[in-house]
Amino acid sequence: MKIARFEPWSYVDFFNPDLKPFATDYAVNQWVPPVDIIEEKSRFIVLADVPGVRREDIEVTMDGGVLTVTGVRHPTSREDDADLRRSERSNGRFSRRFSLPESTDAEKITAKCHDGILEISIPKLPEVQPRQITVDAA
Repeated sequence: MKIARFEPWSYVDFFNPDLKPFATDYAVNQWVPPVDIIEEKSRFIVLADVPGVRREDIEVTMDGGVLTVTGVRHPTSREDDADLRRSERSNGRFSRRFSLPESTDAEKITAKCHDGILEISIPKLPEVQPRQITVDAA
């Protein structure tokens, strides 16, 4: 399985690195959840760390052999008179795309989220066994 990360401003960096500070303001992803991809005999499993993201804010789609996981993590609300002294936790929109092999069964993909981990199960199609053809006398 190939991971295809969408980086719309990579060409801007290549042609003119001085524009990078301006380009990053318009980047699609504000943060990117890390993933593990596991291959078992009968399926692939994608595990994504999405702590603080509600299930209703996650969308998993499959189109043209590409699995897309998008979502949003909202910032935590604070009291109006509180001053934020340091912020290291990312929030905002994210998107991850994965090219799936042709051996996957797109109709049976399932996703569940528990304790901040999104688990996407991608079953494989049964292997096609070669068929022995007997030759009959004419």
